[in-house]
Amino acid sequence: MRYTRERLMAIEDETLAPYAMRSRASRGRAYPEAESAFRTPFQKDRDRVIHTTAFRRLEYKTQVFVNYEGDYYRTRLTHTLEVAQVARSIARALGLNEDLAETVALAHDLGHPPFGHAGERVLAELMADHGGFDHNAQSLRIVTYLEKRYPGFRGLNLTYEVREGIAKHETAYDVPDAEFGEGRPTLEAQVVNLADEIAYNAHDLDDGLRSGLLLPEALTELSLVRRIAAEAEIELEHLGEFERRILIRELLGALITDVIQATDAALEQHGIKSVEDVRRFPTPLVTYSPELKAEVAELRNFLYRRLYRHYRIVRTLGKARHVLERLFKAYVEMPEMLPPQVQAAIEEDGLYRAVCDYVAGMTDRYALDEYARLFDPYGR
Repeated sequence: MRYTRERLMAIEDETLAPYAMRSRASRGRAYPEAESAFRTPFQKDRDRVIHTTAFRRLEYKTQVFVNYEGDYYRTRLTHTLEVAQVARSIARALGLNEDLAETVALAHDLGHPPFGHAGERVLAELMADHGGFDHNAQSLRIVTYLEKRYPGFRGLNLTYEVREGIAKHETAYDVPDAEFGEGRPTLEAQVVNLADEIAYNAHDLDDGLRSGLLLPEALTELSLVRRIAAEAEIELEHLGEFERRILIRELLGALITDVIQATDAALEQHGIKSVEDVRRFPTPLVTYSPELKAEVAELRNFLYRRLYRHYRIVRTLGKARHVLERLFKAYVEMPEMLPPQVQAAIEEDGLYRAVCDYVAGMTDRYALDEYARLFDPYGR
């Protein structure tokens, strides 16, 4: 039996919750085009995102640890894949559209520059008088303008709901700056917001412990971690590699389970029956329970103090700031050094925006190599 697009959309109609976003109800694409015979529109969008240059570059972009510091730490790409896995798990349990949630998750960080949030702050400062820089807006710019893969239009021509989820992606560290439509995004996009936070809290804790920048005994500060360790019969003061893996796995499971249960309760409490109910609701509906929300805030603050502001991380990111600032200013002062395709973009997008797009698209490795090429007198 062949599962055609129509059959797949019929399965959505039969199986998804009433407040889930169905493919056939999509607001569509900016440019009319034929849909795939055996994929729904959201499945087609997912595949388009995966095949972009921007997606492949995430492999060599910083999550917390700069790429050259080791092969075992998360990169922006592995983080993205973990977000997609968490988002699918939550979406499936709530009867939502897994394909839409996965697609938004895979695209949500396409616009991140090299060197993580430090790189984003540098570009935001350098572009303050030239239209600004925000990685959500840059992600949207990539999928609607910068990727050139089709003869009839620029960008990927993704569905409205995917573009909306990218533009309105929001976490404690990401406040959306891109304007896109009115009201709240779909529940699937809201799931990605928390899946992102769940993934980075868990894997940044894991990487911090693996690196030695976080000491196991410091985890006793965290009520959430103490409780999970007690349930798993793990002694935090004697946390070996195997115990660390169990702890992170149980932490992920606890966070995901809580979001599923708390969100289901919120949807029931507020009488949410449709996608329009979701859009009109004044606050996000995908949520933690009140108890866990406080514990997650405690974990987030712990990671900020103990890991993100650790002197070794700050030193590395200070170096990254210096690299990006010098590259950006050198290109602006002498645009003749830019590759031909970037020089061509200056006429259409302006000097600062063309340079910003070029720098934001760099990987950590490429930015460091380019710095050596421009400023090392012995570099080739």
